[in-house]
Amino acid sequence: MKNLTRKVRICLGLLMLPLAVAGQQKNNFTYTPAQELLLVGKATSEGEYFHRVDTAKYHSMPPKVKKLFTNSAGLAISFTTNSPVIKAKWTVPDNPQLPNLTRIAQKGLDLYIKRDGKWQFAGVGMPGGMTTERVLVDNMGSGEKECLLYLPLYDELKSLEIGVPADSYIRKGQNPFKEKIVVYGSSILQGASASRPGMAYPARLSRSSGYNFINLGLSGNGKMEKEVAEMLANIDADAFILDCIPNPSPKEITERAVDFIMTLRKKHPNTPIIVIQTLIRETGNFNLKARENVKRQNEAIAEQVEVLRKKGVKNLYFIKEDRFLGTDHEGTIDGTHPNDLGFDRMLKKYKPAISKILKIKFKDE
Repeated sequence: MKNLTRKVRICLGLLMLPLAVAGQQKNNFTYTPAQELLLVGKATSEGEYFHRVDTAKYHSMPPKVKKLFTNSAGLAISFTTNSPVIKAKWTVPDNPQLPNLTRIAQKGLDLYIKRDGKWQFAGVGMPGGMTTERVLVDNMGSGEKECLLYLPLYDELKSLEIGVPADSYIRKGQNPFKEKIVVYGSSILQGASASRPGMAYPARLSRSSGYNFINLGLSGNGKMEKEVAEMLANIDADAFILDCIPNPSPKEITERAVDFIMTLRKKHPNTPIIVIQTLIRETGNFNLKARENVKRQNEAIAEQVEVLRKKGVKNLYFIKEDRFLGTDHEGTIDGTHPNDLGFDRMLKKYKPAISKILKIKFKDE
């Protein structure tokens, strides 16, 4: 009986051995901190690594604005690897889930890999708790891959490591985008309510053009304050796009727009400045008060652009609202923020206008 028991144990041990070896291989990953790779999409190199703006340097900005600039919207990590599997481990604060965003968009990761010269979606990092470890993509070939990992849109990233098997390499990538087109605006610009980080419209403009569209969207707080204008003016930009009209009241637009744009113009005498009217919100389909407010916002910014033109301001361009979301009232998640369909429709209007002004050629995504 003892001999039989011993034989059973040996057999079970032999059966379990492949599983144990497989487990060791699965866990045999090398993790590289994102700081050792290339960060793409940041306005300047100053400040905390995953913050869009150095909020310590610009301490006079409104507290809500400074807080939102700690969100990593529009930032991405560029790297190359020959690994057949890519993992990530990241930490975000224990902030509540926003009702009009997916968890992936707010707190997750979004991986793109270039194939045949075109950026293609490869996988997401589905967030768990404060610290998450996930496989982003698996079972790929062993050839070298050019990767772009988009960071959370609506949370502050505390740490990020990218993992590949120990027998594979991961290397710092190059910046796939040229020049610097700074886009300042609202929650829509920041990414609400795209399904995942790489679907926010500045990221899509970058991938389809090869130009670096910098996401400086501020949820509910793109209100053209003087302190924000001074911060923007210090950025070495090739163009500015102001898509902030959804946030300020008509009165604030009238009081602030001229000074805001003139602050940019003083430091950037010849740089193109593009102003975009706010999209017509679907809440105004039945809500007459909401409809009237958007109408007054768009009228106010049109008047202020005309004031600036009469002042002789050059290289100032204006994109009028042109049914940005379509006409079937299906382009938003909540009546205000575009869903992916809404962003598709916006880009069909934005791209031709931006292309004509900045002489940028956009490809189909």
